This record gives sequence, structure tokens and C-alpha cells, in this order.
Amino acid sequence: MLRYDRVTFTTTSGGAATVYSRPLSGLLHAIRYVYGDAATGADIVITDEATGLELLTITNAGTASTTHLPRGAAVGTTNAALLYAAGGAPVTDRLPVVSRIKAVVAQGGDTKIGTLVFVWEH
Repeated sequence: MLRYDRVTFTTTSGGAATVYSRPLSGLLHAIRYVYGDAATGADIVITDEATGLELLTITNAGTASTTHLPRGAAVGTTNAALLYAAGGAPVTDRLPVVSRIKAVVAQGGDTKIGTLVFVWEH
């Protein structure tokens, strides 16, 4: 079953913000950045709070709402990357989330807003 959580941030006068989703458990399918009025140069680093696993980094977020489908490189039992037989492109998979998702905004402008929507499978 797919679920979602919507988190709105408001930056400080210095352009920073840190927000958290509700506790999640499952595989992350998508992250949607919904533009409010944050500065076009806003950077957003999104991680799993408990594990520190980096889920997505958005650099210079811009003024358009965007959807991201973050994936991580899959590795075998020997920690070697799994590759497609043709082309050598890495195999990727959805990322696990085991706690709240933490989003840290920098350079977002003075008291500006934006929204992040996290979609995951429980």
C-alpha cells in the first residue's frame, strides 16, 4: 500500500530550515518538491533520520515543482556493484526508510516556504 506525508518548511531569516516527516517504515518511491516562494538557489538535503542514509539532494531547487524518484545502487553479497550485462549501467533499487525523513534546507531565502511530499510503500 502506498502512503504519503506532506511537510512544509519555512526558512529562517538566514535561509535555513530543518523539518521532519512523521515516522515512516518501508521503501521510498518518490519525493515531490512543491515550490512555494523559496529562493531559486535553495539546496535541500534529505536523509533518513535514524540511519543517516542520504535519500536525495536537490541543488538550486528553482521555481518549478519537481518530482524525484530516488534510487540507490544495488550491490551483491561481496559489495560489488550489480551491473546489467549490456551497457554496464548499475542496477538500482528503492531506498529503505526506517524512521522520520529529515530535510535540511540551505540558501532558501528570508522566511520563505516550500513543501516536500514523500511517497513510500509500507
